[in-house]
Amino acid sequence: MARRNRGRDVDGILLLHKPQGVTSNGVLQQVKRLFGAAKAGHTGALDPLATGMLPICFGEGTKFSQYLLESDKRYQTTAKLGIRTDSSDADGKVVAEAEVGEHVTEALIRELLIKHFSGEITQVPSMFSALKFNGQPLYKLARQGIQVEVKSRQVMIYEIELLDFRGDEVDLDIRCSKGTYIRSIVEDLGLLLGCGAHVAKLHRLDAGPFKAAQMMPVTDIEQLAALTEADQGDIKCAQARLDQLLLPIWTALGEGVPSLELDEKQTAKICNGQTVVLTADQCDSGDTDCIQLFGTPDSRFLGVGRISEGDKLRAQRLCKTGDQPA
Repeated sequence: MARRNRGRDVDGILLLHKPQGVTSNGVLQQVKRLFGAAKAGHTGALDPLATGMLPICFGEGTKFSQYLLESDKRYQTTAKLGIRTDSSDADGKVVAEAEVGEHVTEALIRELLIKHFSGEITQVPSMFSALKFNGQPLYKLARQGIQVEVKSRQVMIYEIELLDFRGDEVDLDIRCSKGTYIRSIVEDLGLLLGCGAHVAKLHRLDAGPFKAAQMMPVTDIEQLAALTEADQGDIKCAQARLDQLLLPIWTALGEGVPSLELDEKQTAKICNGQTVVLTADQCDSGDTDCIQLFGTPDSRFLGVGRISEGDKLRAQRLCKTGDQPA
């Protein structure tokens, strides 16, 4: 029996502009095929309705996806007033309609945003979220008509701005912590206004250190993946073009994480799971729970470690092969 081709080893992070109307997993599998990659994963699903920033981690980058899952996010959303749906977005079934009264003004919306949706707030995630109950995503249970108790959670809204108000539509710009559900904000705002509301549009601009301007549409990736006459049918040429789109793995950690350059002996020790005793000039940062490690030769990215007792460096998560710097 012929051995199935599982794809090539490719490491890095692709900042994908997810289109509307497809699942995050669906577009992940599409991009994975375009790259011919053996391993890839996304860092926090967007609903089919939503568009925007979907970082895709390839190969060894999947080991560091948690840093993006736990990072802050920025969204822009359009709330449709006067209509509630079972999923709190435009893909759901209408469950209630109400007139948007004359009392609903821009001034009232701004007041409610400041009073109820700024700083640390309590949310009850939607039954149509990807949270799991006994191993099953809530949205699957909801589609089967199964209701379960969803616990409230504390999230942080760093900034919420009213961009536009058009009578029955409200545009918001929201910068928030991980785990924030924009549909819950819109649903709760509609209830406070007395008319109900649902998410008509949702666009994620930023995720952690990555900004909207860095995103690439799927269509552009498809064009780069296409073999041209200049390639003379050489698939490696197409793959090389695609690989140039990838950011180094360490960019997922963000700018606030300190870094440390190890010499050749230290690199060998840390890669073999041994504790490294740092030199005096390497201990300036003191104890730290997360530090980027770069090894000799070529300043390749090794992974992340932890410094304790002033000079003891231990690995936390390492790449199988050092990721070369950009």
